[in-house]
Amino acid sequence: MSDKHLSLELVTPEKVAWSAPADFVVLPAFQGEMGVLPGHQSFLVQLAAGEVRVTEKEQVKRFAISGGFAEIKDDVISLFAETAELADQIDAERARQALEKAKAEAVKPGLDPLQLLQMEAAIRRAQVRLRVARHGKGAPSLDPREHE
Repeated sequence: MSDKHLSLELVTPEKVAWSAPADFVVLPAFQGEMGVLPGHQSFLVQLAAGEVRVTEKEQVKRFAISGGFAEIKDDVISLFAETAELADQIDAERARQALEKAKAEAVKPGLDPLQLLQMEAAIRRAQVRLRVARHGKGAPSLDPREHE
């Protein structure tokens, strides 16, 4: 393995959620997952709600984020996200309740387009949180609806 490492800083509006070296990082780019290794070309990328996977010394840490952007420059990844939660800190039951509530709200009659978009975003965030929580605990979901 190379002696080169990445430096990752995951920042939310409230705090620095994570700051550590990494060997490999996978980002939920808006147009699909993006892997970053040391020596990666400088890049600015929009992020969708999804899972960030950080590998360091063969250990993988998983985070649920709800969108944002990342800058990759000189082996430093600066990731700015609306929210970020480490997999083992996610309350899966609370995420499941948020998903059910958002699904119920999304089918109410009379929603304007903005409200519908907000409900769809809430559904995606809850699905991401549930998926990351399950994968982070080593129990991958077999439910295909969570991969929508």
